[in-house]
Order: sequence, then C-alpha cells, then structure tokens
Amino acid sequence: MSVLDTIQKPIENEMRRFSPFFKETMRSKVPLLSVITNYIIRGKGKQMRPMFVFLSAKLCGQINPSTYNAAAMIEMLHTATLIHDDVVDNSDQRRGIFSIKALWRSKIAVLVGDYLLAKGMILAVENEEYALLKIISNAVREMSEGELLQIEKARRLDIDEAIYFEVIRKKTAVLIASCTEIGSKSVGAANELVERMRLFGEYIGIAFQIRDDIFDYQKTNLIGKPTGNDIQEKKMTLPLIYALNQANILEKREILKLLNNNKKDSAKIERIVRFVVDKGGLDYAQKIMLQYHDKAIELLAFFQQTPEKIALLDLVDYTVKRKK
Repeated sequence: MSVLDTIQKPIENEMRRFSPFFKETMRSKVPLLSVITNYIIRGKGKQMRPMFVFLSAKLCGQINPSTYNAAAMIEMLHTATLIHDDVVDNSDQRRGIFSIKALWRSKIAVLVGDYLLAKGMILAVENEEYALLKIISNAVREMSEGELLQIEKARRLDIDEAIYFEVIRKKTAVLIASCTEIGSKSVGAANELVERMRLFGEYIGIAFQIRDDIFDYQKTNLIGKPTGNDIQEKKMTLPLIYALNQANILEKREILKLLNNNKKDSAKIERIVRFVVDKGGLDYAQKIMLQYHDKAIELLAFFQQTPEKIALLDLVDYTVKRKK
C-alpha cells in the first residue's frame, strides 16, 4: 500500500464515490468532448486536491453534497489550468502521457480548458453554491496574476525573494489553499475556522512548490543528473535567488549570462547547478520549505486527534518528502 493510499483511508468511501460523480459533472453531448474528458479521467494522477477537500471537510464537520460539488469544482479548475499550461508551455506530455494539446492541438486544448471552467461555474450556480463559487473565482484570478507576474519578471531576470513568494503563492499555493478553504466552507464551518484551513493550505502549497524547485537541482533516479527544466525556462526559483545573493558581482554576471543564453546546453546548465549547490542554495531552500511545513503543522494543533487530522499531518509530510 502506498503512502497516499494510507492517507486516503479516512475518506476512502468518499473518494470512491467521487470518481463517478466527477465523471458525471464533466458529461457532454458533444462526441469529441466525451472522448477527451474520458481521456482526462483515465489519466488522472494522485488526486491530491480532492483529498485535501474531503479531509478538510471531515476535519471541520460532516461531509455532504456541497463537499462533492466543491471537490468537483476544484478538480475541474485544476485540470483546466494544466491543459492551458501545456498550451502556454508548448508541452506534449503531462505525467508521462500525451497532453491534450499534443493529441488534439492547441485550439481544442484551450476550448476544453474553457469548457471545464464553465462546467465548474455551472455546477456552482445550479446548486446555489455561491460561497464556493467565490472561492474558486478568486483562485482563478490569483493564478492568472501569478502566471503573468512570473512571465513579466522572467524576461528581466530580476525576481527577488519577495516577488518569488508572491508568484508561488498565487500560482501554486492558492489552489491548495482553495482546497482546504472550500472543504471547510462546504460543511458550514465558522469563518475563523475556514480562514485557518485556508492558511493551512497556503503554507502547504508554498512548501510543495519549494520542493519542486529543489528537484530541478537534484539528481534524479532516472537519468542520474538534475533535470534543469527551470533553468532552461529561465525561471528564478528560490535556490538560484539565494545563491545569486551570496555571489560577488562577477559571479552574478556570469550566471545570469549563462541563464539567459543556456539554449539547453548541458554544460552551461551543469555550471549553474554547481554554482547553486556551492553557494548553499539547496540547503537554504530546504530550510525555508521546512519552516512552512512546521507552520502548517502548528495550525492543526487546534484540532483534536482524529483520523482526518492524522491523515492531513501525513499529507503535509508527504508534500516535503516526496521523490517526484
């Protein structure tokens, strides 16, 4: 049994019921859409976001139909953003399988993403889930702002730590925060409790993204060397930002020049990786990631020790200890 299977135990019945419910919410009379949505469902990964929704809901109250609506809305938003991201990044693969963009081209991929966003809104309106719709709408706005902010700053390579944290809060953390917020909201939790759960999700989301940033500079089991994807895309992540702040003017100039002109040159990428490691960038990022991990854990101290709380604590640990 995997770690995630163990974490799912307190909500395994809910997760089992969620799969056909989610499939039904995406149903369309258009044959092409049916083919694509079936492909999406078959390729679903860990489903961590619905897990966050159900565990947060069960921690704060009694799971009800609104919770299933909330989880479906989150999953449709998440899926739509991944489809759109693949178009923006010109990516042909997602989790080791062909992306929607690769199989059906960009125009259809954009329209499918739009369809999923619309279906999420319709689900909310038809069930009068206006409080949940507000949470989702805010998430869409912030995620779009975060993506555009990162694109703007990447052109000038002038991202400092403050901007970095603003970008990852909006791009990544806001979605997980929406999961824990919308889960608690769906069971009628008090506003103070909903805010506690939102902040809990935000801290996990920040730790999650820092873990991803660290991966880019670490050797992988598959190829035995760092992937360097962020470097190739000229992304200024926390390990690199810290390392540059420790460098003298000549070192900083050299690394920024390599970053701006690496053209996927493996020697240049390895030089940047070595620089980040030597300057303590990975150690620093690891330290900050664990600080957010601990802050998330502290927010759960308020709750009694239940299977749902233990599962959420394990999910926080999984976020920072995962290998991929």
